[in-house]
Amino acid sequence: MSERSESKRMGAKQHKNSGRNNTKGDASWNNFVIDFKECSKSFTLNQDVWAKATTDALKKSMDPALVIVLGEGTQKVRLAIIELDMLEQLIEENNNGTNKDNT
Repeated sequence: MSERSESKRMGAKQHKNSGRNNTKGDASWNNFVIDFKECSKSFTLNQDVWAKATTDALKKSMDPALVIVLGEGTQKVRLAIIELDMLEQLIEENNNGTNKDNT
């Protein structure tokens, strides 16, 4: 797994031992605790996976995020999964910082 290279690519701070110590999650980036999942073809998201990501983030008073890397070699697709409320908040913050007349 290339958690190190994915963390570096994002500018995230990687956690030692992929969060097996006191600092949970694979990395921290801005206000997110990130759990990386790398799969060649598919990834199954379910309530248990999201619950673990959320629990790890809450322990640090941060927001959870899953970064899913699908594919192999140079043919990779990178996806981020965050709560819809967080996405709406980020969009609102972005819109407040720009001229709304240009939308």
